[in-house]
Amino acid sequence: MRIGCCTNMHASAAGGTGAERIGLLAELGFDYAELPLTELMGLDARTFRQVAGELANCGIPCEACNNFFPRSMRLTGAEADLDAALDYAARAIDRAAGLGAKVIVFGSGPARNVPHGFNQSEAFRQLVRLLQEISPIAADGGITLAIEHLRREECNIINTFREACSLADAAGSPGVRVLADYYHFACEKEDPRHVAVMGKERIAHLHFACAKGRVFPANIDEDEGYMPFIKALEIAGYRGRASIEAYSDSLKEDAIRGLSFMRTYFS
Repeated sequence: MRIGCCTNMHASAAGGTGAERIGLLAELGFDYAELPLTELMGLDARTFRQVAGELANCGIPCEACNNFFPRSMRLTGAEADLDAALDYAARAIDRAAGLGAKVIVFGSGPARNVPHGFNQSEAFRQLVRLLQEISPIAADGGITLAIEHLRREECNIINTFREACSLADAAGSPGVRVLADYYHFACEKEDPRHVAVMGKERIAHLHFACAKGRVFPANIDEDEGYMPFIKALEIAGYRGRASIEAYSDSLKEDAIRGLSFMRTYFS
């Protein structure tokens, strides 16, 4: 399994991409960097080329992107604008493909959050239509969409892995699959059997962090849910990419321990 790290949670420079961490990730031996697409879209052409150049110079690819849609864009509700979303998505996918990304994570909690009083079933249908329209655009760029399930504190629709699978199935496209995110999975106290049974041929990407504080994993004993989740992934036959998406007060030290953990239990 290829191990990467999400950079946006460690951004210190203007723009919020975390691209200043690319060199460190390469130095520590990560296989790839996962960069935030909304923040990449906020860069001018010159700065975007600099990010691409930094990846090339450091010899580490960007194989995945998270943070697909900006929080200001409405994807559900009466104010949802499908044409605007598709226009943005096409431009964002072009940038992601330009960096060599193979997966875009569709979390975007604030954008897809269902407005108060709006029908949840209709919101679900809006997301289905959106994914159906975006899928061929992503496919043209060699990219798979991975639906992220988000804990209820961050979004009020698609909160579990099982619900993410249902949305992917409703979209009905081989280019629309799911993300397995251990942090959200643990927060929602979801049954690992959902991953073991429903994950087969549906999982396109993996995010991982310790559920206690959303920090880098360090040892197998720090979280009793680690092993059931890891075993469920093994049963599902997932052998793709896994990104650590976690906070840190000491990135280098935490990343060293986190990478060692991931190599031990996901190789």
